[in-house]
Amino acid sequence: MSEEKKTKNREDKQQETEQQESRDKQVEDFGQLTLEEGETKIHLLNIIGEIEGHECLPSNSKTTKYEHVIPQLAALEDSQKIQGLLVLINTVGGDVESGLAIAEMIASLSKPTVSLVLGGSHSIGVPLAVSTDYSFIVPTGTMMIHPVRMNGLIIGVAQTFDYFQKIQDRISGFITAHSRISEQRLLKLMLETGELTKDVGSVLVGKQAVEEGVINEVGGIQEAFAKLREMILQAEEKRQSKD
Repeated sequence: MSEEKKTKNREDKQQETEQQESRDKQVEDFGQLTLEEGETKIHLLNIIGEIEGHECLPSNSKTTKYEHVIPQLAALEDSQKIQGLLVLINTVGGDVESGLAIAEMIASLSKPTVSLVLGGSHSIGVPLAVSTDYSFIVPTGTMMIHPVRMNGLIIGVAQTFDYFQKIQDRISGFITAHSRISEQRLLKLMLETGELTKDVGSVLVGKQAVEEGVINEVGGIQEAFAKLREMILQAEEKRQSKD
């Protein structure tokens, strides 16, 4: 082998190593990764642990930081290369404002989006799961639907309860606008008293979430990828027909 070819092979190997290290760091720092090996370029977003709000959670907690996610979603919308978004969800919920902010960003993307609920998508995770164009849940995945909770000092006046109601209406309105469940049914599930031992609300497991109209389909990573690629190809065909 000539010296020129050896040099080229070393450069290619070094470039491949650097790209792998960059991908590993992106996953480690932000829980995100752009998948470029297949026919379509898909951005992968992990929403895990607790959705962190304006205050930092303890360092031993698994969190999704909205200050990381929102700029990445903006970059995704602006990208000429990335064609779609796959959101993997396993969250206990968290900050309402931050969760809704991420959900609104995902819902307003012009590119095809698909979500997949894995272990669970509880509380504010429900709007996140329904914010995509199409949603999946694994057979053992769970979704906990309950009223708004608030920690810390609460002033016991009528205005406080009015504020709670406004927050609840924002969450309920988003869920019903991006899924097939009715507002009346959602409210009934939220206020169910016979299911959770120390709280009001309901837990939907796998197929139940589909039957209630919250999630589109039961499926796993294979089905999620297949659906997203199908939507990307449809979007591309539509764009070409306009041109």
